[in-house]
Amino acid sequence: MNHQEKTHPTPVREFVALHLIDNLGAQRIKLLLQGIEHPQLIFRLQRYELESIRGIGEKTADDILTFNEWDEVDRILEKTDRIGAEIMTYWDDDYPTLLRQIYDPPIMLWIKGDRSALDSAAVSIVGTRKAGKYGRKMADRFATELVEHGLTIISGLAYGIDGVAHRATVNAGGKTVAVLGSGIDWIYPSDHKGLAAEIVQTGGAVISEFPLGEAPEMGNFPVRNRIVSGLSLGTLVVASGIDGGSMITAKSALDQNREVFVIPHSIGHRNALGCNSLIKRGMGKLVQNVEDILTEIEVHFDEKEAGLDPKQTVKEKEWKSHELDELSTKICKTLEQDISHIDNIAEQLDMDTHQLLPKLLELEMKGCVKQNVAKNFELC
Repeated sequence: MNHQEKTHPTPVREFVALHLIDNLGAQRIKLLLQGIEHPQLIFRLQRYELESIRGIGEKTADDILTFNEWDEVDRILEKTDRIGAEIMTYWDDDYPTLLRQIYDPPIMLWIKGDRSALDSAAVSIVGTRKAGKYGRKMADRFATELVEHGLTIISGLAYGIDGVAHRATVNAGGKTVAVLGSGIDWIYPSDHKGLAAEIVQTGGAVISEFPLGEAPEMGNFPVRNRIVSGLSLGTLVVASGIDGGSMITAKSALDQNREVFVIPHSIGHRNALGCNSLIKRGMGKLVQNVEDILTEIEVHFDEKEAGLDPKQTVKEKEWKSHELDELSTKICKTLEQDISHIDNIAEQLDMDTHQLLPKLLELEMKGCVKQNVAKNFELC
């Protein structure tokens, strides 16, 4: 079939074609998109037009000009239809807003289920496959309670914490998105095929950036973890050793300027190493209940939906709902300006730090303020 004989309302064929060209990565494809009016024009450009686009050299231009695998493109599209999937491209208007903001967003996603679930307010829940009783209980509890607050749950469909989070979400009547480290037609682990089907049936989605038939190779999972965190307002690490996918996802979330939440564990437990390390290094917020998460991600809701100052919006609601004494009120008004070290607060209030600390701890117990690393305080 000639390329010109078949058209699509969206440039899916062009994206699949670009995906098939060796050494043409996501960054170069993005440069191409920036240099043209519409993706369907890419394969109609002259050599000089291609080479005039920033980042597109002679070799890349030649690969595009000589591309002749349109039969393979159509085979991929037909198989995608046959297995009940569809393709979302970076060009699409409903491409997830948060995912588009990361450094290296996937150019294409294969999707089974409701694609709108990808652009909903979401929290990712991740953790080790060897979760243990406590980890499983926490994953179930937090997934269920987050769903009750209208949030979508993102995870990776793996054994352990991932599977528990997906299952709890489905059982609670919520939406969940499973991000695969394999092709959309290769559900891994195979024991979770039934769970994947339920995710789709209940309004969620199963997605992958990997081509059809791609096996679940070990190297794929660190790559897919950036999508798990990228789709989310924040990532909750439930149980983790010092290494592994959960820690990679947490690092991705931090790199993407997203929140990281961490469940604390008893000292000496194997799953305490990663979680407690994140807390100790100030790389994640210790959470004891779902409100600890909602307080932080509400900041993002306010930013996204109302364009308000997120700190001011959330913080005024909290401390002003309490009956506070004069000193407590002065402290909170001081912290309205910004996060502040105890020495700075003392200086502004013309007091000694040893006089302030008991009152700050009292406010912390009331849920009005919280202490971050190195005695920095902020309003809740």
